[in-house]
Amino acid sequence: MSTYQNSNQSISLPNHIGIIMDGNGRWAKKRGLPRKIGHNMGAKNFKNITKYCSKIGIKYLSVFAFSTENWKRPQSEISHLMGIFKQYLEDAISEFHSENIKIKFIGDTSVFAEDIKNLIQKIQSESENNTGMVLNIAMNYGGRAEIINATKKIVKDVKDGKINFEDISEEMFSNNLYTVGQPDIDLIIRPSGEYRISNFFLWQSAYAELIVMDVLWPDFKTYDLNHALEIYSSRNRRFGGI
Repeated sequence: MSTYQNSNQSISLPNHIGIIMDGNGRWAKKRGLPRKIGHNMGAKNFKNITKYCSKIGIKYLSVFAFSTENWKRPQSEISHLMGIFKQYLEDAISEFHSENIKIKFIGDTSVFAEDIKNLIQKIQSESENNTGMVLNIAMNYGGRAEIINATKKIVKDVKDGKINFEDISEEMFSNNLYTVGQPDIDLIIRPSGEYRISNFFLWQSAYAELIVMDVLWPDFKTYDLNHALEIYSSRNRRFGGI
């Protein structure tokens, strides 16, 4: 576990942080603005927080950008979100590459338009050899869907005779998830004050610390992240033990 100095305090850093970027629509509504403005501000903040996490030494960062349930939103809002994704895939994400951040897209990206899918493939390929922080961007992601997908792959391997039923283990299951080779999530941060995990990395967050913060995502600043890290550092993680 690495540490960083925050003011006069030494903070123990989690290896893997998950952030549920929540509250863009409510941020806009509070100001009498269209929801799309909230999404624009949330996307801008995503860039700032990601770069800060890399700067202070976080090794893995997973962010919830678009869930499998978000397709239920109005088509106009979905179209705007797709436009934001494309813009940031073309512009802001390139900044992450220049900072040695390795970018992975988590979820079923096959449903997106061809231009977005091509950008996803290009970004993952170009950042593959980067050695800095790993950034997981969850797009069309759901924890239950990921677990079902992993189960189907293992069942197929058993059926094809590649593995024995008795060989199935937690490690094998983890190796069939989108995050294969990565450590489990240590800390989940949810801005917006909502006390739920919303189908976010259900397997990987089995023993994650959860910190809910009463601030909407576009207003979530680096000092809010520092405060969450201070809380995390003060907790005694027992993993079911004493």
